[in-house]
Amino acid sequence: MDLDLKMKKKRSLILMSEDDCGRKRRKQLESSKYGDGMAWLRGCLIGKGCFGSVYLASLKKPKSKYSSYPPIMAVKSAEVSVSSSIQKEREVLNNLRGCRNVIRCFGEEITNGQNGQMVYNLLLEYGSGGTLADLIKKSGRNGLPESDVKRHTRSILRGLRHIHRCGYVHCDLKPENILLVSTSVANQFTAKIGDLGLAKWAKQTKKGKLIPYWRGTPMYFSPEVVIDGMQEAPSDIWAIGCIVLEMLTANPPWDPKIDANCDEIITRIGELNESPLILSTLSSEAKSFLKGCFSRKSIYRWTAEMLLAHPFLEGIDDVDDDDDDNNVEDTGDVFDINAISSLITSEDHETENEDDEMIRLSSFSDGFYCWSEEDVDGTETDINSCYSVEEETSTTAPLNGVHQYPVTFTISSGV
Repeated sequence: MDLDLKMKKKRSLILMSEDDCGRKRRKQLESSKYGDGMAWLRGCLIGKGCFGSVYLASLKKPKSKYSSYPPIMAVKSAEVSVSSSIQKEREVLNNLRGCRNVIRCFGEEITNGQNGQMVYNLLLEYGSGGTLADLIKKSGRNGLPESDVKRHTRSILRGLRHIHRCGYVHCDLKPENILLVSTSVANQFTAKIGDLGLAKWAKQTKKGKLIPYWRGTPMYFSPEVVIDGMQEAPSDIWAIGCIVLEMLTANPPWDPKIDANCDEIITRIGELNESPLILSTLSSEAKSFLKGCFSRKSIYRWTAEMLLAHPFLEGIDDVDDDDDDNNVEDTGDVFDINAISSLITSEDHETENEDDEMIRLSSFSDGFYCWSEEDVDGTETDINSCYSVEEETSTTAPLNGVHQYPVTFTISSGV
């Protein structure tokens, strides 16, 4: 009997070893199919969605004193023919430079894939702490400590204030799109807004278009988005309220039981005039803050500037160093190795092209910044941990989405 048990365990270990080898092999194939850059090597897959895949990337010469890139980056990639959303994100990020709470863009590059296809790559700041959604999931049923909620909320609002000041609306704020980037303080992370592929110019109109569009994730839609198809700065504030509520309770803003039923969410927001439930167990400051976000009439909803002055955010240790966005040295944008003005060729993106007409275009600066050996040494742990991560940590759900209504939605827990 004992012998049979030992044999079963041995066979189980062999099968597990074979599975590990298979996973590693699939990772290698996945990371190599899009090719490496001129100065960087493509690493493991860390995210995947309908608009592209995100990989870890490390420099070929990480200790070079004259490197124009950080030692480790995240690279969002897609074949050129279907890369219009990522290219649009690059244009938006280019116009949002100068804020430490918006994810930084280091440039763009075209690589050649295994099958000869041209691949568009967007080089982005790497969030070694994962996403806010990951952090909430790890918190269990009780949610994050209120002190952490306050700190992350302030960071997100600083980024959103900058986005709104620059004339943009994010349109897809959710925990999956908030990245946690390491700071100079050990084991501390700063929340930064990412995934701006669906961002729109706030004053943009669709003349002659009778069918409006819903951008983003229905779980975080505001009433005016559902009822009128309007996505302006106040709709981002509603989403902020959803994110804060989710951090505090570890539950989605709506009933977890309807997480996958988008039609019911749309009905409750639009037809039943409901708002997310604010629990009585929350602190009075938290409840007041959430009420400022969840006003059903957008005209009465608080702005990012007003929320930053709310008592809920008082008395927080400042990991972000300075609150003045204009004093942030813009060293994150460098020259593009294969600069291109536009690679959008698909007729399927006609409406996106119209969006782009309203975007203020400018080019990346040609300035350089250097990375010291201390910077390199500080990222080696992140690189090693990512390359040893199991395949299950890679998400395969959509990064974001654009919806035309009427439509049946599908909610996922993806990035």
